[in-house]
Amino acid sequence: MDPTHSYDWLPRLSKENFNAAPVTCFPHAPGCEVWDNLGVGMKVEVENTDCDSIEVIQPGQTPTSFWVATILEIKGYKALMSYEGFDTDSHDFWVNLCNAEVHSVGWCATRGKPLIPPRTIEHKYKDWKDFLVGRLSGARTLPSNFYNKINDSLQSRFRLGLNLECVDKDRISQVRLATVTKIVGKRLFLRYFDSDDGFWCHEDSPIIHPVGWATTVGHNLAAPQDYLERMLAGREAMIEVHEDDATIELFKMNFTFDEYYSDGKTNSFVEGMKLEAVDPLNLSSICPATVMAVLKFGYMMIRIDSYQPDASGSDWFCYHEKSPCIFPAGFCSVNNISVTPPNGYDSRTFTWEGYLRDTGAVAAGQHLFHRIIPDHGFEVGMSLECADLMDPRLVCVATVARVVGRLLKVHFDGWTDEYDQWLDCESADIYPVGWCVLVNHKLEGPPRVAH
Repeated sequence: MDPTHSYDWLPRLSKENFNAAPVTCFPHAPGCEVWDNLGVGMKVEVENTDCDSIEVIQPGQTPTSFWVATILEIKGYKALMSYEGFDTDSHDFWVNLCNAEVHSVGWCATRGKPLIPPRTIEHKYKDWKDFLVGRLSGARTLPSNFYNKINDSLQSRFRLGLNLECVDKDRISQVRLATVTKIVGKRLFLRYFDSDDGFWCHEDSPIIHPVGWATTVGHNLAAPQDYLERMLAGREAMIEVHEDDATIELFKMNFTFDEYYSDGKTNSFVEGMKLEAVDPLNLSSICPATVMAVLKFGYMMIRIDSYQPDASGSDWFCYHEKSPCIFPAGFCSVNNISVTPPNGYDSRTFTWEGYLRDTGAVAAGQHLFHRIIPDHGFEVGMSLECADLMDPRLVCVATVARVVGRLLKVHFDGWTDEYDQWLDCESADIYPVGWCVLVNHKLEGPPRVAH
């Protein structure tokens, strides 16, 4: 997770055709809920780098020289700024708006710090104070609590040492007990109970669950014997909660268990039904799939039909019926997405009609799928930062390649399309431009082409 040698967006930011997805597109991103308070034309106090002695500022140190600047453009977390008093753009500069060196107007005064005009233009006006009063009259600035809000939204709900249940990367049909051993920007590193192995995922990811989840919904679980015994005992009464158990309120759930009980659901998925689903082992692919087992609370095990069946069932994967990654049969065809055909079928001749006839199966009805499309704001061509879910240590430079309702096809810049990922618009694995810098995570750039 070493943030040195991180990709720098700077060369691309000023290009005319560069379009960064706004922070407001990412409900889980730090500052999303206060971002609407920012705007072009706003005045701020920032470090003045155009002065006689440029100090080398160590992390955590405050610069000694500040001046007022105007926000000209906002791209992701980055803002193009212009120091007050310049008539040209020669000294315009990009800064991360969540950087601790950007302040609301008046910050310097409350701390007894002088505002020092840039050296290049220091002789331009005799009375800079008068000049600033004119410029700042009626101007908007950052809300005074802006950075407190940003800081609050950077705090993880989890802590180190908590235990939870998460997908077993080596056998996707089961969950495994794991412990939170690192946290960077709300991304958790989970180490499995029985190995040094583990993986990174965001705290809002649908593949992590509270202690007791597997026993409650009826999912396969790999865990130490004493844990399994505690869970089984909990079936008879309440699960005995330990200090390091990650409990349900820490998780982003589709529902509460009580809600599901009171829902009185009769319409639901049934074993054997066919549907289309994003392949959890190849996120660039949407395939016909089969409901293999119906668990409790709307969870179900599905199998991707494009693979040779595994008799042990280790290729089953748990999706919730409200998951945005499952679709009715024919979804790809309607939306001009090339469907990956079932094992033994040719993509050029595959039809759902023929497939259902051959398998004697029934397609899950449209009414079973939850396809509410939020006004997410994503557009084709927008840049963002995205976790590579095949190797989730990596967060990479990426572009929105397609938007299909709430589904996004995310393309990793410089890589071929086979690495693309179909993700939901509210996926916790996509972030605004500048997120990695903000949380001190390395950003992977496009691969360097050897000449």
